[in-house]
Amino acid sequence: MSLCSSLSPSVIVTRLRAAGCVFAEDEAELLLSTARDAAHLSAMVDRRVVGLPLEHVLGWAEFLGRRVAVDPGVFVPRRRTEFLVERAVALAPPRAVVVDLCCGSGALGAALAGALERVELYAADVDPAAVRCARRNVTAVGGQVYEGDLYAPLPAALRGRIDVLLANVPYVPTGEIELLPPEARIHEARVALDGGADGLDVLRRVTAEAAQWLAPGGHLLFETSERQAPRAVETVARDGLLPQVVTSEELYATVVIGRKDAPGEG
Repeated sequence: MSLCSSLSPSVIVTRLRAAGCVFAEDEAELLLSTARDAAHLSAMVDRRVVGLPLEHVLGWAEFLGRRVAVDPGVFVPRRRTEFLVERAVALAPPRAVVVDLCCGSGALGAALAGALERVELYAADVDPAAVRCARRNVTAVGGQVYEGDLYAPLPAALRGRIDVLLANVPYVPTGEIELLPPEARIHEARVALDGGADGLDVLRRVTAEAAQWLAPGGHLLFETSERQAPRAVETVARDGLLPQVVTSEELYATVVIGRKDAPGEG
């Protein structure tokens, strides 16, 4: 790619640093490697400098070693959420039936399908922009994406068949939305962030029906904060699943797992 002198790597780094980008050198390298031409590079740098998330500027995010398409306005998959997918991989049976609820870009389902063999994958989100983006990622690994509220758009035939239910629900308390970094607060859909007064409103709706959709021995996995985990565990247990909390200090991640009893257990 031929770039004009005004867009040299050093100039890009200087502009990014001035805009407050902590990892300016790394970001400049990603912008340079992604740009189609000088005009595209200039536009990307301009958008990043005014505060758009890097992933929205690039059009992709790296998640568990995969490039996942991420469109403007769509929730950007966090690195800490890789821990959730890794736990799901460890729990998935052969030929698993997987559902990715509140799927956003579909990064979780796509990454899980990529790590397993013969997965039957479904994903759903209430946000039309997220659904459009997820279809690019999920259909690429043979999955299907539905638009609607939680379980409502899923095929009824999935009831009682789901082995792994990923639910990356929004869990930021409404009163703390304004404390989020501007990249999330301004440029990601509020429906992907706002978990209600205590951050657990959407989770409670997921757990209320989870046992009906899970196969015997199936697992629900969701991310929450360390502070919210005790109440999340209570919710999981109240709705008939066996709860477990797993954490990653390295990724600062807290994942709650709910298991549905198989026949003869319990």
